[in-house]
Amino acid sequence: MSNAAEILVDTLIAWNVEVVFGLPGDGINGIMEALRRKQEKISFIQVRHEESAAFMACAYAKWTGRLGVCLATSGPGGTHLLTGLYDAKLDQAPVLAITGMQFHDLIETFTQQDVDLTRVFNDVAVYNAQVSDAAHMENVASLACRTALSRKGVAHLSIASDIQEQPSDASMRSKRNRPAHTPQGMFAPRCLPTDGEFDRAAAILNDAARVAILAGRGAMGAAAELEEAATLLQAPVIKALLGKAVLPDDHPHTTGGIGILGTLPSQEAMETCDAVLIVGSTFPYIEYYPNPGQARGVQIDCDAQRIGLRFPVESGLVGDARETLAALNRRLTRKADSRFLAEAQASMRTWREMMRQSEDGQSHPLKPQLVARAFGERLAGNTVLAADSGQNTELAARHVDLHHGQAFGVSGALASMACGLSYAIAAGIAFPGRPIAAIVGDGGLAMQLGEFSTAVRYRIPLKVLVIKNNMLNQIAWEQMMFLGNPQFGCELQPIDFAKAAEAMGGKGFSIESADQVTQVLDEAFATQGPVIIQALVDAYEPMMPPNYAKNFRKALPETPGHERIADNVAREPAKTMMEAGE
Repeated sequence: MSNAAEILVDTLIAWNVEVVFGLPGDGINGIMEALRRKQEKISFIQVRHEESAAFMACAYAKWTGRLGVCLATSGPGGTHLLTGLYDAKLDQAPVLAITGMQFHDLIETFTQQDVDLTRVFNDVAVYNAQVSDAAHMENVASLACRTALSRKGVAHLSIASDIQEQPSDASMRSKRNRPAHTPQGMFAPRCLPTDGEFDRAAAILNDAARVAILAGRGAMGAAAELEEAATLLQAPVIKALLGKAVLPDDHPHTTGGIGILGTLPSQEAMETCDAVLIVGSTFPYIEYYPNPGQARGVQIDCDAQRIGLRFPVESGLVGDARETLAALNRRLTRKADSRFLAEAQASMRTWREMMRQSEDGQSHPLKPQLVARAFGERLAGNTVLAADSGQNTELAARHVDLHHGQAFGVSGALASMACGLSYAIAAGIAFPGRPIAAIVGDGGLAMQLGEFSTAVRYRIPLKVLVIKNNMLNQIAWEQMMFLGNPQFGCELQPIDFAKAAEAMGGKGFSIESADQVTQVLDEAFATQGPVIIQALVDAYEPMMPPNYAKNFRKALPETPGHERIADNVAREPAKTMMEAGE
């Protein structure tokens, strides 16, 4: 006779779950025992912090398209999951969170770890249930899996520690709860717009002279169709950060990223287009879209709620990106005038030259752009690359060119620090044998540094580049750029990450000057197993989003190190970007 925990684990196996990320605790001992008994069919990946477990489950779901699962004990174990679960919620990743509870008959009696996690998770979860007994588990475990996958969000099951070991006793089952009445399987609809909606969208795009395409993560898997649409429309393809791998960065149609991490050519295309086609993206910074009344809009998204969320489109095509684009392409007329695309391509050549200037190998102190470029050039053709949130994200977005066969992931709408290492480990678990890489900052890495030991434990072939400037550099620049305030409170106490890597059983390397970059990176990439490469870079190297020059000028005089910042801003490409924002 199976108990509730065994029913849960059997359900996960039936739903093709192969991995559970978590940390043991006394509130989940029954579930841990059930996992131990079925370890030949489902793996438990032990992490060092529950937040990392949730990040890994989210990343696993993003990398694979499958259900990510995380497990935490009662009280603080469950509350630690929240940041990673909000990452899943905001980026629409299907995740099941399983948490323990105190004994069922001591709930709300102020006992130890008496936290009502179903109440706590009410905002983050699309399905949220407290399991009452083993018979109830048969129903809700399957429903939780189905809901997370169908609604692309977080499902949560909270299970009292004694309920986990409760046997499935027929005498305890209610008369209306028939055994095995819940199927173990997913039933996915096929959704396509009507012919009329396709015709309206095609008319808008065919009538326009200067079409720009914005592609996000929802366009993954539709690269061929996206490329065809760009060719037919003679359109530049602007990539939201989560869509960085949709088309190779050296593709002739792409102008790279958009927004504060993006490129000037992308901004120029948005400012001068007369129509925009948005494919699988709800890029959040509204100010980077075309001005109201400037351009007509068409949007493709599998979620009708997200149509028109950022830009007032006239045509919304609700459906799978690949199928919808393919059907739309059949209605598009190839444009004879390619001047808009040619302008974007010329601007992109100029932009690339500016980026090369910023990657100067002779500068001192060491420039982070040089290290990021050199790191990216060493990534194998099937590498999975993760980034954290911060200035390192800008470096990955602008200075690492992704090619066909490579993958990219980051915390998108949540933009959480401390995600990069967890994302990389999840990629290593999801894709055994593939090379894994991460670009992170010293601020984010310090938050979850212990997870490097998880990479060592599971022998992830991981190369971590940590941009070490002893500064929360993106925050410092946001204080200056967005608010016009002097930088304050962003300096960090230095950590020797190379020594920390060695202490945890991995390998550590340091780069302190430009002339060390080639040798150290070559040695690090030739090293087996998890590696941390810390690059000690110029803390005063500017992060230059367009449109904020006035605030920067106001903040600079009272900012520590303002003389060195001014010197850096006088160099290209910062000088040109500053002028563009004035």
